[in-house]
Amino acid sequence: MSDTAICAKCIRVLVVDDHAILRDGIRSLLERHEDLTVVGEAGNGVEALALVEALRPDIVLMDLAMPEMDGLEATRRLRESHPAVKVLILTQHANQEYIAPALQAGAAGYVLKRSGGREVVAAIRDVFEQGAFLEPGVAREVLRDYAAPQGRDAEPRLTDREREVLGLAVVGKSNKEIAQALFISPKTASVHRTNIMAKLGVRNSAELVRYVMEHRLLLDERRKMKDR
Repeated sequence: MSDTAICAKCIRVLVVDDHAILRDGIRSLLERHEDLTVVGEAGNGVEALALVEALRPDIVLMDLAMPEMDGLEATRRLRESHPAVKVLILTQHANQEYIAPALQAGAAGYVLKRSGGREVVAAIRDVFEQGAFLEPGVAREVLRDYAAPQGRDAEPRLTDREREVLGLAVVGKSNKEIAQALFISPKTASVHRTNIMAKLGVRNSAELVRYVMEHRLLLDERRKMKDR
């Protein structure tokens, strides 16, 4: 649906990528869904900032590597000038060198270009409705050493089993799947998940993802300071 006038309840998306053919493909993908509409396109961060000011989208689907102003700087500026607009990074880069700075800049989610269309649409909806999204591969990278012993200086403290459950929960595993992976009962997995949420002060899976994104990065920063 491209007529924004008749789509008042649609999630309004601004697509930012320096490749026009990719923008065309994303527009075609998103507009197959009645709850999504592409309100504009930009080829770099400078254009994106101007279009956000003019169009006020709900979600900015942002590439990282672009000319004039990259997606990282554009994300920082958007979070300062338009905090209600959520930035979802769509990129080919899957390592911490790119993930951590993007999340620290204020991105609400991170999805890879190699993902299928269904995953990209789900990511947009999750960011709009719940405020956060990490696809499983990215979440595993963020969580890579979250459960390691050196991470135990982070408060509140989780048990070894709770850290295992946390790692699986954040990548989207259900209680049944967690139970199968850890050779425990689904009821026990549910109890662990409930205890984790209570300790971390979160109410649902989206808040759990946001907590891990924020506190994992804070922990990394504390380690850097110690190493100096």
